[in-house]
Amino acid sequence: MGSGQVTSWQGKNITVAGLGVSGISAARALAGLGASVTVVDGGDSEGHRARAAELGELGISVRLADAKTLPEGTDLVVTSPGWKPDSPLFAAAATAGVDVVGDVEIAWLLRDVGADLRAARSGEAAAGAPRREPAPWLAITGTNGKTTTTQMLASILRAAGLRTAAVGNIGTPIIDVVLGEETYDVLAVELSSYQLHWAPSLRAHSAAVLNLAPDHLDWHGSMEAYAADKGRIYEGNTVACVYNVADPATEALVVEADVEEGCRAIGFTLGAPGPSMLGVVDGILVDRAFVADRHKNAQELAEVKDVNPPAPHNIANALAAAALARAFGVEPRAVRDGLRDFRPDAHRVAHVGEVAGVTYVDDSKATNTHAAEASLAAFEPVVWVAGGLAKGATFDELVQKSAKRLRGVVLIGADRALIAEALARHAPEVPVVDLDRTDTGAMLAAVREAARLAEPGDTVLLAPACASMDMFANYNKRGDAFADAVRELTAESA
Repeated sequence: MGSGQVTSWQGKNITVAGLGVSGISAARALAGLGASVTVVDGGDSEGHRARAAELGELGISVRLADAKTLPEGTDLVVTSPGWKPDSPLFAAAATAGVDVVGDVEIAWLLRDVGADLRAARSGEAAAGAPRREPAPWLAITGTNGKTTTTQMLASILRAAGLRTAAVGNIGTPIIDVVLGEETYDVLAVELSSYQLHWAPSLRAHSAAVLNLAPDHLDWHGSMEAYAADKGRIYEGNTVACVYNVADPATEALVVEADVEEGCRAIGFTLGAPGPSMLGVVDGILVDRAFVADRHKNAQELAEVKDVNPPAPHNIANALAAAALARAFGVEPRAVRDGLRDFRPDAHRVAHVGEVAGVTYVDDSKATNTHAAEASLAAFEPVVWVAGGLAKGATFDELVQKSAKRLRGVVLIGADRALIAEALARHAPEVPVVDLDRTDTGAMLAAVREAARLAEPGDTVLLAPACASMDMFANYNKRGDAFADAVRELTAESA
């Protein structure tokens, strides 16, 4: 059963891999369309059993404590994003000749179904009115900056008066949005490499790859495979493929993509843009792509100060969002207004406070070296708070590029020795405090040590370059602990 040829889900035997948010969303949606759905999951906790009971009330079968065996008669497997391609369940599916797809693929295939359901609910179908076409997708991926750029894009689209939502690897499951009651003009869609791997039919209006750096290589198997999955976002684009001029690997993905005739390659750069690019000139974000006679003309979109925060990597995010919005026909004023209205999520280069002339910034979301490098590049001098789970990363290049900015470093977490070794090799003159503790008070100790190293005018920056799960439930909790520690430091100095 080829996923791209599904015309009716009635009576199809669908196996959903994973009892998480996206798996439950897919199971509910497909069961509601008449499919016979079985959810499989390796867990068997109290929470798993509770979710299984809720789905059971909808006639959905759930098999717990066995994620390896393919249910008999399966026509299609729908996987949650995190399941690895080499999972035994998928090997069994391949042996049986059964396709495996993800929730994004299902959402893409259900766009017409969603439009029909909304027409029926509104009475438009009964009145004979022409059905509204499904909302086009403006899609975004990259190693870092996906969520911020997607939210920026949604803010710009709203400023243009368009009905939109930020969906995909962010917020509400995308299937729920596609089948929901709300009618949208366009969707801002964040996509992870996992989701793109399992979405062969996706064809966006326009798409952007923000950057490429080693990440999730344990899942993809190699950097080449990771990049190839990211590049899937360009396949079949109809208007624009947006790439990062500073990252040639993103442009290479555009060159390799099979797009619709007339689809354009649009670059973004922090420097002065050439034709068919967006960039920055004298503190102004300008467009030389979506203007008449782009070889001679440029259109002012916004000022750098309209970007919040105006760190270099965030300006790049804003340019990518602006490029996608302009590809959809959004006017320049809406780009400016949308950027002014945008407020970043917590723990993304967030100003926490100032104590004794030292600024404290929380970028706990910088969970890999590429993100940490971008964060460090925004400040100078810096006392860097770093460490956690390295996820197989190495830190030599990051330290080499950032060494001149460092006043000092405070290391925490399980893999802090890897960063310490890179610092010893490439920045031996930088003072390093190695905190060998993982208790709940470790972050307060780290902030106090950072304050001791810092001088007035410095920035103490939490940009861990590592995942958080060795010490904290997630990066949000890590950032909260940092903010709490700064507040305590503030109270002590009052």
